[in-house]
Amino acid sequence: MKGGENMGTINMHKTGLAVGALLGLWHAVWSLLVAVGWAQSVINFIFDLHFIQPPYTILPFKFWTALGLVVVTAVVGYVFGWVFAKIWNWLQAK
Repeated sequence: MKGGENMGTINMHKTGLAVGALLGLWHAVWSLLVAVGWAQSVINFIFDLHFIQPPYTILPFKFWTALGLVVVTAVVGYVFGWVFAKIWNWLQAK
């Protein structure tokens, strides 16, 4: 494709659902890591990769907190996906 060529529009609702599902799933996996006791090792590893001394301690798993995390991040992901698609479609119309 040449520069400036229209690449088509995307469905805002489907994009929102896709991004929301991705972020919700990502945080569901994190909650699972907390539940099985592996989250502290994972976060320590990630900080070490970034040359940061791990400053945080993972709290015990709480179902309602995990559910809230997944729901909030899924909703935020939906909004980000919807806004992304809206901007994309606006740029394609120009």
